[in-house]
Amino acid sequence: MPYFDYTGRTASGEMVRGVGEGASPGALADQLAAAGIVALHISAASASSRRDSASPFATLSQRIPPEEVLLFCRQLHTLLKSGVPILRALAGLQESTRNRAFASVLRDLRESLESGRELSASMQRHPRVFGPFFTSMVRVGETTGQLENVFLRMFHHLEFEREIRAQVGSALRYPIIVVSFMAAAIVIVNLFVIPQFARVYANLGTELPLLTRSLIGFSSFMVSWWWALAIALVGAAFAVRAWLATGRGRLQWDEWKLRIPIAGGIIRKATLARFGRSFALSGRSGVPITLGLRTIAPTVDNTFIEQKIEQMRLGVERGESVLRTASAAGVFTPAVLQMIAVGEESGAIDELMDEIGGLYQREVEYELKTLGLQLEPILLVALGVLVLILALGVFLPIWDLGRATMSRGAG
Repeated sequence: MPYFDYTGRTASGEMVRGVGEGASPGALADQLAAAGIVALHISAASASSRRDSASPFATLSQRIPPEEVLLFCRQLHTLLKSGVPILRALAGLQESTRNRAFASVLRDLRESLESGRELSASMQRHPRVFGPFFTSMVRVGETTGQLENVFLRMFHHLEFEREIRAQVGSALRYPIIVVSFMAAAIVIVNLFVIPQFARVYANLGTELPLLTRSLIGFSSFMVSWWWALAIALVGAAFAVRAWLATGRGRLQWDEWKLRIPIAGGIIRKATLARFGRSFALSGRSGVPITLGLRTIAPTVDNTFIEQKIEQMRLGVERGESVLRTASAAGVFTPAVLQMIAVGEESGAIDELMDEIGGLYQREVEYELKTLGLQLEPILLVALGVLVLILALGVFLPIWDLGRATMSRGAG
C-alpha cells in the first residue's frame, strides 16, 4: 500500500505530523480517526519519507518465528502493567531475546519511538512481523490508554491462531505420510519390480491379460521417460505455485478448499473461528465496525472469505445492518447469522461473536482429533485397490500358466 504524509490534531489539540500507510487518503484518514487524530492534510509521501518509513530490517523480519511475537506480547503486557516505560521495556526485551532479527526489529521500534512516532506507526514499518490487525489493535490501545490490555488480548489471539495451525498440521501428518508411502511404492514397483516380471513373461511366449499388458506398458513408459516425468512434476509444482501467487489463483484455490469433502468443512469452521475471535477482539477494543471489518479480513487466512468480509464492510458503510451484509455474503453458517442477529438487537455482538469463535474452535479441535478415523477407511480402500491391481496384473499370467500346465499334464 502507498505511504502518505499527514498532518493532524489530537483530541487534546496537539499538532502531529507523520507518515502513514493506507489504500487511499480516505482510508488513512479513517485509521487516524480511529486513533483519535483528526486529519487536516494528507498528501502522497515524498521519496525521503518513504525511505524513512521503509524498515531497514524488512528482510530480517522474514526469519522471525511467530513464537517470538507471541512471547513479546506477553512480556510487554507484564512490563507495562508493572509501570515500566515503553522505551525501557523495549530495551529490556531487545537485550533478552535470542533472535537477532527480532532484536533488530525491537531496536528499530525504540529508535522510531525516540524520534517521535507512535508505537503503532513504528510497528507499521515491519508488516511481516506486525500485521494490519495487530497495528490497529495497538493504535486503539494507545488512544484509549489500555495498551497493556491490548497486548494481553493479542497474546491470547496469537496463541489461538498458533493452536489452530498446529492442530491442522498434526491432523494432516498421518494421511500425508500414508499417501507419500503409496506414491513411493508405485514408483519403486514400476521402475524395479514390474520390469523383472516383464522379462519373465517375454520368455513365456503367451498372450498376457489386458491388465498385465497395461501395467507393463505403464512401467516401460516410466522406465524410458522417468526424467521427463520428473521434469513435468517439478514444472507443474512451479506452475501451481506461480498460479497461487496471483490474486485470481489464490482466490479460486481458497474458494475450492471450502468444498473439499471432510477437509473443507474443517477449514470453513477454522476460518469462522478466526473471524469470530477477531471480530470480538476489535469490538471490545473500541474499534468501529467498518474499520474493524477492514482489519479483520486479512486474519481469516482465506482470500475468498476475506473478499466477502470486505463486501460486508462496504455494505455497512452504505448503512446496511451487519446481519444483512453477512447474509448477503453467503459464507456464514446459520449459527453465525443467528448470533449476529441477537447481538445487534441486544448490543452484545462482541460477546456473542466471541462465543461463536469458541464454539467453532472446539468443533475444529474435535474434528481434527477424529480426522484420522474419518480418512483411515478411505486410505485403506485406496491401498487395497492398489495392491489388488498390482497383484492381479503380476500374478494372473502365472496362474494362467499354471492352469495350462496342469491341463496339458491331465491330457
